[in-house]
Amino acid sequence: MAAEINKEAFVELQGRLVETTSKLKQVQVQIRNKEAEKKRAFLTLEELDSLPEGTNTYRTLGKAFVLEPKDDLIKEQQAKAEESDSAIATLAGSKEYLERQMKEVESNFRELLQNSPELARQVMQMSVT
Repeated sequence: MAAEINKEAFVELQGRLVETTSKLKQVQVQIRNKEAEKKRAFLTLEELDSLPEGTNTYRTLGKAFVLEPKDDLIKEQQAKAEESDSAIATLAGSKEYLERQMKEVESNFRELLQNSPELARQVMQMSVT
């Protein structure tokens, strides 16, 4: 009876570990994407700042280009950079939370395997064969 309960707990922990790992990878990808977006906005701002006043600037609109004032484009890029910063900060908090969850699940695994030597043997046999 206790062995069945331990197996169920093991399977549940394994599911939580897989789910948490998946979420952590998603958050890391989102952070990389936001950092790339921020860098793109920063580089665009540098290029816009180097243009002399009165230069015609254009915004892409699908396959077309629309004439836009330089100041509007600068404000847009600054807004993108700020939005990316706030999104990165939020995602970093999520990443920390998920990393704590991973550590908790791993410690639960260790505790379960230490308390149930029979389950530990079964797990070792599964991973060896």
